[in-house]
Amino acid sequence: MDYKDYYKILGVERNASEDDIRKAYRKLAMQYHPDRNPNDQQAEERFKEINEAYQVLNDATKRAHYDRLGSDYSNWQRRGAPGDFNWDQYGGFPGGVRVEYGDLDDLFGSGGGGFSDFFRTIFGQGAGTGTRTRTRQQPQGYQQELEITLEEAFQGTTRVFESDGKQKQVRIPAGVRTGSKVRVAGAGPNGLDLYLIVDVREDPRFERRGNDLHTTATANVFTAILGGEADVETLSGKVKLNIPAGTQPEQVFRLAGRGMPSLKNKDEKGDLYVRLKVQVPKYLSPKQRELLEEASRLKF
Repeated sequence: MDYKDYYKILGVERNASEDDIRKAYRKLAMQYHPDRNPNDQQAEERFKEINEAYQVLNDATKRAHYDRLGSDYSNWQRRGAPGDFNWDQYGGFPGGVRVEYGDLDDLFGSGGGGFSDFFRTIFGQGAGTGTRTRTRQQPQGYQQELEITLEEAFQGTTRVFESDGKQKQVRIPAGVRTGSKVRVAGAGPNGLDLYLIVDVREDPRFERRGNDLHTTATANVFTAILGGEADVETLSGKVKLNIPAGTQPEQVFRLAGRGMPSLKNKDEKGDLYVRLKVQVPKYLSPKQRELLEEASRLKF
């Protein structure tokens, strides 16, 4: 049995972060998805391989088990590969946990299976005989990552999926975050349930912390000194921020209820925190300079 290099399959380094692995998987899965490559057996096999690699590398426990195997296998090769590699010592999952590999088998049919013999040997007992034991009774599902914008996560959005020649519109609720799961009954291949794993794309204007958002706004130095207003971007449009006289640079203002909606309660929203950047003019008119110089001579 050949060793499978899951890192090479996803095109990532062995020290790749979870985020790197997720991004690599998403890109490849979209490229080789059966819906995009109908009747393409080679693309289907590549899709299976990509999903298998992701199943291992996206799970910290399975990844650690696989990395230990990979290290031992590399050492065995460096010694000149004497005898046969002892795959049996890696059979089964650490701690006696049974890994469920039925999902891809059901998805692509039992003929040939969804997971490779390598995966079955390392993570499932009885893999060599083709037998398997289900540890749960509920129908198997199929997972697919779905990328949306922060604005779509704020407002909620819809996507259209095609299954068995029929189109189904799916509502993505407001307030979802990266990692949220949306179940679509019967929308996967062969009538399986489809679980959409949401990935909310980063927005350069905002940083999300839970349901709170953090952003910046800019005011000129005169507004900071004398007071006034500054424009602030929110996910529902621009608003005016009241700047009190004497506001200091980097002061943070809280706009209640301007953050992300709660996924559990649509009537609840987080807050928007605005850090004020004070802009100092590079050039002054003669009159401005004269007035500022006069003000600088006054005692506070």
